Amino acid sequence: MRGDGDGWAESPGGVRHWGKFGAAGLLLRAPLPGGGSAVLLQHRAAWSHQGGTWALPGGARDSHETARHAAVREAEEEAGISADAVRVRAERLTMTAPSGWTYTTVVADAAGTLPTVPNQESTELAWVPEDDVTALPLHPGFAAAWIGLRAVPLRVVDVTPDLAPTLPRTVDLSGHGFFWLHATTTGPGAEILLDNPTTGPTVTRADLLS
Repeated sequence: MRGDGDGWAESPGGVRHWGKFGAAGLLLRAPLPGGGSAVLLQHRAAWSHQGGTWALPGGARDSHETARHAAVREAEEEAGISADAVRVRAERLTMTAPSGWTYTTVVADAAGTLPTVPNQESTELAWVPEDDVTALPLHPGFAAAWIGLRAVPLRVVDVTPDLAPTLPRTVDLSGHGFFWLHATTTGPGAEILLDNPTTGPTVTRADLLS
């Protein structure tokens, strides 16, 4: 069933963006063996706008929807990802057009690299290690946004039993960006202690519980 957001928003000069009320996409991150992370990307069907490029599952927002609701809905429609399998961590406004059209990236975690079911808008779906994302031919909008969306890995070395079930996960540290926290001894990233500002960005115990 088509929503009331389907349609083009046109900026001065004739530049158009899909979604009468803006658009949203889901950046879904999942753990890999060894402590790293992967993100779910969609290889866009040839007939679609910027077909052949890779980007996030996403699409037009309906008039009644928040960006979060739209992004999770689109991931279910385009990739078969159940809303129950997604833990939203943050939102980023990643594009604003002269028309007022916006694109919001909703950042979320999954417990693992979930199976996917592509619809007609995808040539394929893939869980791509974060280090390999820029090797793909990316949608220009996603390529520009990825710089601020990529998560830097950090190894937490003082995890107590009550905090262990909260890892691995994405955290959004104000002023620093996104980090992928894990406790794999031989995994990627710098070593940090919680609540310790001398080892880089300060990650608190409260961050793990948020």
